Amino acid sequence: MTSGQDLLRRPCADEEDPAIRHRAIPDDAAPPTSEEKTRPARSKRVASLDIFRGLTVALMILVDGAGGEWPVIGHAPWNGCNLADFVMPFFLFIVGMAIPLSLKRIPSRARALRRVMVRTLKLLFWGIILQGGYSHAPDKLTYGVDMKQIRWCGILQRIALAYMVVAVLEILTKDTKFENQSTTSCSLFKLYCWQWRSLQWTDMQIELFAACVLAIYFAVIYGTYVPDWEFTVHDSDSQDYGKGFKVICGTRGSLGPPCNAVGYVDRQVLGINHMYRRPAWKRSKACTYGSPHAEPLRNDAPAWCQSPFEPEGIVRLGLLEWACSISAILSTIIGVHFGHVLVHMKSHLNRLIQWISIGISLLVFGIILHFTHAIPLNKQLYSLSYVCVTAGAAAIVFSIFYFLVDIVGLRNLFRPLEWIGMNAMLVFVMAAEGIFEGFLNGWYYESTNNTLVYWIQKHIFIKVWHSRRVGILLYVVFAQILFWGLVAGVLHRLGIYWKL
Repeated sequence: MTSGQDLLRRPCADEEDPAIRHRAIPDDAAPPTSEEKTRPARSKRVASLDIFRGLTVALMILVDGAGGEWPVIGHAPWNGCNLADFVMPFFLFIVGMAIPLSLKRIPSRARALRRVMVRTLKLLFWGIILQGGYSHAPDKLTYGVDMKQIRWCGILQRIALAYMVVAVLEILTKDTKFENQSTTSCSLFKLYCWQWRSLQWTDMQIELFAACVLAIYFAVIYGTYVPDWEFTVHDSDSQDYGKGFKVICGTRGSLGPPCNAVGYVDRQVLGINHMYRRPAWKRSKACTYGSPHAEPLRNDAPAWCQSPFEPEGIVRLGLLEWACSISAILSTIIGVHFGHVLVHMKSHLNRLIQWISIGISLLVFGIILHFTHAIPLNKQLYSLSYVCVTAGAAAIVFSIFYFLVDIVGLRNLFRPLEWIGMNAMLVFVMAAEGIFEGFLNGWYYESTNNTLVYWIQKHIFIKVWHSRRVGILLYVVFAQILFWGLVAGVLHRLGIYWKL
């Protein structure tokens, strides 16, 4: 019987080194044919990474569908960290971790750069279509957006920025010496020593870049002067529609909603009309008596409660102009380090020691920053404490999945999440962005409120449980997350995937 320690020390078959695969071939095996020599080696997917990606997509569906009824699920109004605030950092962590895995088999830098740029453009395209205002699904049966008010930023756009910067950095710092090394038994020890030095050197370069990113972020956040600013209410549902307001600032270093440098840079570069019109701060105590629920504004609410704010930051070209969203790149860089560990370290135990120690350290450091009031947790500003807490949580959650799935073998327990993770883009578009529900809502009877989606919510979930909050929560869990998990499973059996 294999002991638990031996199980942890056994190399992982999903990401074996080419030298290990070569050594594992029996001596009496038939020599490979010319076709087999030229055929690219196919590696198994890391199941725990797919499951973690599927969990993150499921969380996004949950917070978008039930966050309005359960404030603890939705975004924190300003400072703090609710369940919804972990979704974006988890996505960035996963993107970063997948970068070394996807690029390690592309020897040509030009080819790798071309692949990165194409994926970046695809992410930007779908981000603008889905979150720029063109799609009104699932609530409205219309499409189209006024170019004067299009929203340039969003979840996919921020992922595209972080992916492009970190992937290009990975390509430029990657050395290919080990690919030309002989895989004979005499060179194996040198190969592993070089891989360890390569891991340390590459991570040191990336960490230096991360330190520069952090320094620029702090310089802009605390050093930028924010003057007074004005805006016009464009929300047609507001009683102040068309009115102009002025917000008094004249300060620097503020981390509050109206006068922070993040909003100032967004307004100057993007233009206030191209920013998100329903920021989470509208549910803060200063804006509504029903905080943290979304209720009408107070009569004495400050003017900034009706102003736009872009929580996903800016996709731009100048380094200074990245600053208000550049800290998001740190989450991706941390994920890249985890990917390096997965590629270079072959022992389960060594991998888990690295991941868990880093995860706990980040989590503790971020919590200390928040509760000492040095740097509060804030998703809107993407503060350093927020980066540390969410990245640490991502590290620990992934390590748990890795232990349960890739070591213990409890893969079947998480099959629906794995299927979602293998077709994440499809489920994101159809479920999280409401495209499928919007299609169903287009088939109504007498009234646009009398649709199949509305009937299922009301008669199968809300009436049965005699509670709208519980009914909506169960509807999202079963009619959206579980449903799309099963659909993704069928597509997996058919070999159908939406890849970028």
